Amino acid sequence: MPYRPTHRQLEYLVAVADHGHFGQAARACHVSQPTLSAQLKLLEDRLGVVLIDRSGATVQPTPAGRAILPLARSALETLDELVAVAGADAEMLGGLVRLGVAPTIGPYLLPGVLSRLHHSYPRLEIYIREERPAVLEPTLAEGMLDCILTPLPLDTERFEVMLLCDERIYLGVPARHRLAGPGTVSVEDLAGERMLTLGRGHRLFDHVQVLCSASGARMSEDYEGTSLDALRQMVSIGMGLSLFPAAYVAMEFPKDGEVIPRDLAGWPMRRSIALAWRRNSPRRSHFATLAHVARQAVADMHADGLAVAGLDADGPGA
Repeated sequence: MPYRPTHRQLEYLVAVADHGHFGQAARACHVSQPTLSAQLKLLEDRLGVVLIDRSGATVQPTPAGRAILPLARSALETLDELVAVAGADAEMLGGLVRLGVAPTIGPYLLPGVLSRLHHSYPRLEIYIREERPAVLEPTLAEGMLDCILTPLPLDTERFEVMLLCDERIYLGVPARHRLAGPGTVSVEDLAGERMLTLGRGHRLFDHVQVLCSASGARMSEDYEGTSLDALRQMVSIGMGLSLFPAAYVAMEFPKDGEVIPRDLAGWPMRRSIALAWRRNSPRRSHFATLAHVARQAVADMHADGLAVAGLDADGPGA
């Protein structure tokens, strides 16, 4: 295999040719003169040709050195361009990010995240796909998405997971319901109540199912909501009760006051939200940066019931 000069050796060769003096060239390259001289001698030995004439009062390139110098300058310029391109790529977090988002998260947390990302990385392009968590996980595993923003749990053997926040889940009741007034609401108070939920594949479906089993509430068999808005509207007209995450409650419940958020005594409901990507992904540092930005955006919301990982000591998620 032919010898390939190093970046530093080419830099030393060009510096000596430009300055006509080993000492000045060494100072320009921020190295000692013996180091510069030794590296140039090694370059000449490996190439089998003398590049610098050291016999005169000033050092000059030999004919071979003059022939090589344009190539050395071109190689150094190419390396500088490579660094510049890599730097631009870093400013874009590696380029296009294909982000999967759970529907119960995206509309309420994503606007702040995207605003912060655009401010810090204006050239970053993000393709967003909204899907149920049960669909996001295999889609990420198959490589159709780069990372996903979703409630836990996730398969940590296949994915690297960075926790963003823990979010309280509230019981939503109609404003004129018996449980909407002051006082404590217990799990037992839900006995016989009708519970509405999102369809299978959503984590909130699992939460409602567990709560119904524990309380004696009836899980609706003839209606599964397609969105949190649809659930809120159904609850507002007295068709049942449901569960709503804190970010959604903070943004949507105050608009009409038709649905009241309640905590269940002795039954703390929370969910953990994380950004996840495939293990050993070469873009790990980019996704970790995205997760950090997302944490800051969630912290900026100042919503009750949101505890940001690493920024808020409001306890671990369930």
